[in-house]
Amino acid sequence: MNASPKTLFRRLAVAATVLVAAVAAQAQTKKQFQDLEVEVVGTGKPVLMVPGLNSAASVWRETCAALQPQVQCHIVQLPGFAGAKPAASDTFLAPMRDRLLAYIAAEKLQAPVVVGHSLGGALALMMAAEQPAAVGRLVVVDSLPFIMGLRMPSATPEQLQAMASQMKAGVLSSPKEAYEQQTRQSAAGMSKDPARIATVIEWGLASDRATTAAAMSELWTADLRPLLPKVKTPTLVLGAWAAYAPMGSTEASTKAIFEQQYAGLAGVQIRMSAAGYHFLMWDDNALVVNAVREAVAAK
Repeated sequence: MNASPKTLFRRLAVAATVLVAAVAAQAQTKKQFQDLEVEVVGTGKPVLMVPGLNSAASVWRETCAALQPQVQCHIVQLPGFAGAKPAASDTFLAPMRDRLLAYIAAEKLQAPVVVGHSLGGALALMMAAEQPAAVGRLVVVDSLPFIMGLRMPSATPEQLQAMASQMKAGVLSSPKEAYEQQTRQSAAGMSKDPARIATVIEWGLASDRATTAAAMSELWTADLRPLLPKVKTPTLVLGAWAAYAPMGSTEASTKAIFEQQYAGLAGVQIRMSAAGYHFLMWDDNALVVNAVREAVAAK
């Protein structure tokens, strides 16, 4: 017996609802991979999003949402940060580089765009230097290849190692109240929005202290500049400077530092945010979104 128009319409509506639910379920999943937790959102071209020190994966969600539906975000939660279970390892950067590259291979991602913030930007550079063919274009968000070069441009590896060891020991031995106070102070100036700073503090306090100490000490001693000639993929670096304006920094002076540090990376593009602080994906999201869109379109 033929169905009435109303019955047919209802059946089609139900079928459409089921289809949308199925697509949504496919479009947002969570994967566990070698101490990483990866949230996959969307079905477009793959973009691997790596957060910074002590940050939660959710730092990228607004950026990912703005990129839909053309992009499939692979949003990484690094172990030990923002309440995530720490990894069983005495070192951090090299193991995370290898896990991220292994994830790309396991998921069969074809040269994904890699977007990294701060520590995540360092990991993106390390990945591209280690396996140039595995990654597509890079978008590095407010990260320098030699962080301690800002304070000690002529420091020797021995000096940096001594400072890093002292810092690491201090972080691990600091009383709870002092550590919490230092975490709050470190978050100042990270974003223009006080509510965002409160989030950064929350993530820092929820992070595993040993993981934080290890990652920080490695960043202090890392000089990735010798690796830059090995990076063959086109790279766009986004820099922040406005938070340092009260200390005399200008856009031009800050960009000059970025240009000097990235001089070994052929073809690098450097763009400075007009007003964003360190968490540019919050303070200047349009800059970050447009940079990723360009990278995806040019891939």
